[in-house]
Amino acid sequence: MSLSSTAETRRGFGISTRELAAVSGAAGLVVANVLLMAAFALTPLAVVNRYLFAVPIIGVLVYGAALFVGERIAERGVMGGNVLYAVVGMGVLQFAFALFGAGVLSWVPPASQVTVLAITGIGTAALIVLVAAYVFARSIDFDHWGRYGNFAFLGGILLVAVGTLATPVLLVAFVFIFVGFVLRLGWEIWRIRETDRSASLAAIGMYVAIMGVFVHVLQVAVRMWMQD
Repeated sequence: MSLSSTAETRRGFGISTRELAAVSGAAGLVVANVLLMAAFALTPLAVVNRYLFAVPIIGVLVYGAALFVGERIAERGVMGGNVLYAVVGMGVLQFAFALFGAGVLSWVPPASQVTVLAITGIGTAALIVLVAAYVFARSIDFDHWGRYGNFAFLGGILLVAVGTLATPVLLVAFVFIFVGFVLRLGWEIWRIRETDRSASLAAIGMYVAIMGVFVHVLQVAVRMWMQD
Protein backbone atom coordinates (compact mmCIF):
# COMPACT_ATOMS: atom_id res chain seq x y z
CA MET A 1 0.00 0.00 0.00
CA SER A 2 1.29 3.46 -0.84
CA LEU A 3 2.13 5.73 2.05
CA SER A 4 0.12 8.45 0.36
CA SER A 5 -3.07 6.39 0.75
CA THR A 6 -3.19 7.13 4.46
CA ALA A 7 -6.03 9.56 5.03
CA GLU A 8 -5.13 10.54 8.56
CA THR A 9 -2.07 9.97 10.64
CA ARG A 10 -1.26 9.93 14.32
CA ARG A 11 -1.16 13.19 16.19
CA GLY A 12 0.61 14.02 19.42
CA PHE A 13 4.04 14.05 21.01
CA GLY A 14 4.29 10.57 22.54
CA ILE A 15 7.27 8.49 21.42
CA SER A 16 7.56 4.71 21.18
CA THR A 17 10.61 2.57 21.95
CA ARG A 18 11.26 2.07 18.22
CA GLU A 19 11.02 5.80 17.55
CA LEU A 20 13.36 6.55 20.46
CA ALA A 21 15.86 4.00 19.11
CA ALA A 22 15.70 5.58 15.64
CA VAL A 23 16.19 9.11 16.96
CA SER A 24 19.03 8.01 19.27
CA GLY A 25 20.73 6.17 16.42
CA ALA A 26 20.47 9.17 14.11
CA ALA A 27 21.79 11.49 16.84
CA GLY A 28 24.79 9.23 17.41
CA LEU A 29 25.60 9.17 13.69
CA VAL A 30 25.32 12.96 13.49
CA VAL A 31 27.63 13.52 16.48
CA ALA A 32 30.21 11.11 15.02
CA ASN A 33 30.00 12.88 11.66
CA VAL A 34 30.49 16.35 13.16
CA LEU A 35 33.56 15.14 15.08
CA LEU A 36 34.96 13.62 11.88
CA MET A 37 34.22 16.87 10.05
CA ALA A 38 36.14 18.87 12.67
CA ALA A 39 39.08 16.48 12.35
CA PHE A 40 39.09 16.68 8.53
CA ALA A 41 39.08 20.49 8.71
CA LEU A 42 42.59 20.35 10.21
CA THR A 43 44.00 18.15 7.43
CA PRO A 44 44.80 18.64 3.71
CA LEU A 45 41.40 17.06 2.95
CA ALA A 46 39.86 20.44 3.74
CA VAL A 47 40.99 21.82 0.37
CA VAL A 48 39.16 19.18 -1.71
CA ASN A 49 36.02 21.36 -1.95
CA ARG A 50 37.97 24.15 -3.58
CA TYR A 51 38.92 21.85 -6.44
CA LEU A 52 35.54 20.17 -6.80
CA PHE A 53 33.57 23.42 -6.66
CA ALA A 54 35.87 25.24 -9.05
CA VAL A 55 33.10 24.10 -11.39
CA PRO A 56 30.05 24.14 -9.05
CA ILE A 57 27.97 21.55 -10.87
CA ILE A 58 30.83 19.05 -10.61
CA GLY A 59 30.97 19.45 -6.84
CA VAL A 60 27.20 19.04 -6.49
CA LEU A 61 27.10 15.95 -8.70
CA VAL A 62 30.03 14.30 -6.91
CA TYR A 63 28.59 14.81 -3.43
CA GLY A 64 25.05 14.05 -4.57
CA ALA A 65 26.17 10.76 -6.08
CA ALA A 66 28.15 9.88 -2.92
CA LEU A 67 25.13 10.49 -0.69
CA PHE A 68 22.74 8.58 -2.96
CA VAL A 69 25.04 5.57 -3.35
CA GLY A 70 26.07 5.53 0.31
CA GLU A 71 22.49 5.59 1.55
CA ARG A 72 21.37 2.86 -0.86
CA ILE A 73 24.27 0.59 0.15
CA ALA A 74 23.68 1.20 3.87
CA GLU A 75 19.94 0.51 3.57
CA ARG A 76 20.56 -2.63 1.52
CA GLY A 77 22.96 -3.85 4.19
CA VAL A 78 20.47 -3.25 6.99
CA MET A 79 17.56 -4.81 5.10
CA GLY A 80 19.58 -7.85 4.07
CA GLY A 81 21.37 -8.29 7.37
CA ASN A 82 24.70 -7.72 5.62
CA VAL A 83 26.96 -5.95 8.11
CA LEU A 84 29.68 -5.27 5.51
CA TYR A 85 27.25 -3.44 3.21
CA ALA A 86 25.84 -1.44 6.10
CA VAL A 87 29.32 -0.41 7.29
CA VAL A 88 30.53 0.47 3.78
CA GLY A 89 27.41 2.52 3.07
CA MET A 90 27.67 4.42 6.34
CA GLY A 91 31.38 4.94 5.70
CA VAL A 92 30.61 6.59 2.36
CA LEU A 93 27.99 8.84 3.95
CA GLN A 94 30.19 9.82 6.88
CA PHE A 95 33.15 10.54 4.61
CA ALA A 96 31.11 12.60 2.13
CA PHE A 97 29.45 14.80 4.76
CA ALA A 98 32.71 15.18 6.72
CA LEU A 99 34.69 16.09 3.62
CA PHE A 100 32.15 18.67 2.47
CA GLY A 101 31.70 20.17 5.92
CA ALA A 102 35.46 20.32 6.49
CA GLY A 103 35.86 22.30 3.29
CA VAL A 104 33.28 24.81 4.49
CA LEU A 105 34.70 24.96 8.02
CA SER A 106 38.25 25.49 6.76
CA TRP A 107 37.38 29.10 5.86
CA VAL A 108 37.23 29.81 9.61
CA PRO A 109 40.42 30.05 11.71
CA PRO A 110 41.04 26.82 13.70
CA ALA A 111 40.58 28.69 16.99
CA SER A 112 37.03 29.64 15.99
CA GLN A 113 35.90 26.37 14.44
CA VAL A 114 34.46 24.86 17.61
CA THR A 115 32.40 28.03 18.17
CA VAL A 116 31.07 27.96 14.61
CA LEU A 117 30.18 24.27 14.94
CA ALA A 118 28.36 25.01 18.20
CA ILE A 119 26.37 27.83 16.57
CA THR A 120 25.56 25.52 13.67
CA GLY A 121 24.45 22.79 16.06
CA ILE A 122 22.11 25.16 17.89
CA GLY A 123 20.64 26.43 14.63
CA THR A 124 20.14 22.92 13.31
CA ALA A 125 18.57 21.73 16.56
CA ALA A 126 16.14 24.67 16.47
CA LEU A 127 15.07 23.75 12.93
CA ILE A 128 14.61 20.11 13.92
CA VAL A 129 12.42 21.09 16.86
CA LEU A 130 10.29 23.39 14.71
CA VAL A 131 9.81 20.82 11.95
CA ALA A 132 9.15 17.98 14.41
CA ALA A 133 6.64 20.08 16.37
CA TYR A 134 4.76 20.90 13.16
CA VAL A 135 4.69 17.28 11.99
CA PHE A 136 3.70 15.87 15.39
CA ALA A 137 0.97 18.47 15.85
CA ARG A 138 -0.71 17.71 12.52
CA SER A 139 -2.86 14.68 11.75
CA ILE A 140 -2.23 14.76 8.01
CA ASP A 141 -0.22 12.70 5.54
CA PHE A 142 3.26 14.16 4.97
CA ASP A 143 4.21 11.83 2.13
CA HIS A 144 4.01 14.79 -0.27
CA TRP A 145 6.93 16.41 1.60
CA GLY A 146 9.14 13.64 0.26
CA ARG A 147 8.02 14.35 -3.31
CA TYR A 148 8.40 18.11 -2.90
CA GLY A 149 11.85 17.55 -1.40
CA ASN A 150 12.91 15.57 -4.47
CA PHE A 151 11.62 18.35 -6.73
CA ALA A 152 13.60 20.89 -4.70
CA PHE A 153 16.77 18.81 -5.05
CA LEU A 154 16.31 18.46 -8.81
CA GLY A 155 15.55 22.17 -9.13
CA GLY A 156 18.63 22.97 -7.08
CA ILE A 157 20.85 20.83 -9.29
CA LEU A 158 19.51 22.49 -12.44
CA LEU A 159 20.06 25.91 -10.89
CA VAL A 160 23.63 24.99 -9.95
CA ALA A 161 24.20 24.02 -13.57
CA VAL A 162 22.96 27.46 -14.62
CA GLY A 163 24.89 29.11 -11.79
CA THR A 164 28.10 27.55 -13.04
CA LEU A 165 27.84 30.12 -15.84
CA ALA A 166 25.87 32.79 -13.97
CA THR A 167 27.19 32.94 -10.40
CA PRO A 168 24.26 34.89 -8.77
CA VAL A 169 21.96 31.94 -9.50
CA LEU A 170 23.98 29.80 -7.07
CA LEU A 171 22.32 31.52 -4.11
CA VAL A 172 18.89 30.43 -5.36
CA ALA A 173 20.24 26.93 -5.89
CA PHE A 174 21.47 26.89 -2.29
CA VAL A 175 17.97 27.80 -1.08
CA PHE A 176 16.35 25.07 -3.19
CA ILE A 177 18.69 22.35 -1.90
CA PHE A 178 18.38 23.59 1.70
CA VAL A 179 14.59 23.51 1.44
CA GLY A 180 14.88 20.01 -0.04
CA PHE A 181 16.69 18.75 3.06
CA VAL A 182 14.23 20.49 5.41
CA LEU A 183 11.31 18.85 3.58
CA ARG A 184 13.05 15.50 3.71
CA LEU A 185 13.60 15.98 7.43
CA GLY A 186 9.87 16.47 7.97
CA TRP A 187 9.11 13.47 5.77
CA GLU A 188 11.53 11.26 7.69
CA ILE A 189 10.04 12.35 11.02
CA TRP A 190 6.59 11.49 9.72
CA ARG A 191 7.74 8.11 8.37
CA ILE A 192 9.21 7.16 11.75
CA ARG A 193 5.79 7.62 13.28
CA GLU A 194 3.57 6.26 10.53
CA THR A 195 5.42 3.26 9.05
CA ASP A 196 6.79 0.05 10.47
CA ARG A 197 10.34 0.49 9.18
CA SER A 198 13.04 -0.85 11.45
CA ALA A 199 14.72 1.59 13.81
CA SER A 200 17.99 1.13 11.92
CA LEU A 201 16.51 2.11 8.56
CA ALA A 202 14.69 5.06 10.11
CA ALA A 203 17.92 6.20 11.79
CA ILE A 204 19.79 6.21 8.47
CA GLY A 205 17.12 8.30 6.75
CA MET A 206 16.89 10.72 9.65
CA TYR A 207 20.68 11.04 9.86
CA VAL A 208 21.02 11.94 6.16
CA ALA A 209 18.29 14.58 6.46
CA ILE A 210 19.79 16.13 9.60
CA MET A 211 23.31 16.24 8.18
CA GLY A 212 21.97 17.82 4.99
CA VAL A 213 20.39 20.57 7.08
CA PHE A 214 23.53 20.84 9.25
CA VAL A 215 25.97 21.48 6.39
CA HIS A 216 23.66 24.13 4.95
CA VAL A 217 23.31 25.92 8.29
CA LEU A 218 27.09 25.62 8.59
CA GLN A 219 27.55 27.49 5.32
CA VAL A 220 25.36 30.31 6.60
CA ALA A 221 27.20 30.40 9.95
CA VAL A 222 30.61 30.52 8.26
CA ARG A 223 29.54 33.30 5.91
CA MET A 224 28.20 35.36 8.82
CA TRP A 225 31.38 34.72 10.83
CA MET A 226 33.56 35.89 7.95
CA GLN A 227 31.56 39.12 7.66
CA ASP A 228 32.11 40.07 11.31
